[in-house]
Amino acid sequence: MNAVDHAGYEQHELLGRRVRDIASRGEGELMAVTHEVHSDGRVVRVAHIRPASGVEWSTAVGNVQAVG
Repeated sequence: MNAVDHAGYEQHELLGRRVRDIASRGEGELMAVTHEVHSDGRVVRVAHIRPASGVEWSTAVGNVQAVG
């Protein structure tokens, strides 16, 4: 797991790069990776992706791969 800053954002190696969400097959720029703490204490890593349309979506970090 990569370092997390004080605001809970992960310094992921694909930030700012074009990525594909293998779950939805959507592509866009990886804008952020956050950590969500669930009520049972689990920490889930969430990727936030912005396509050309500008409407971001989120997916599990494990679903993200670099494009090209």
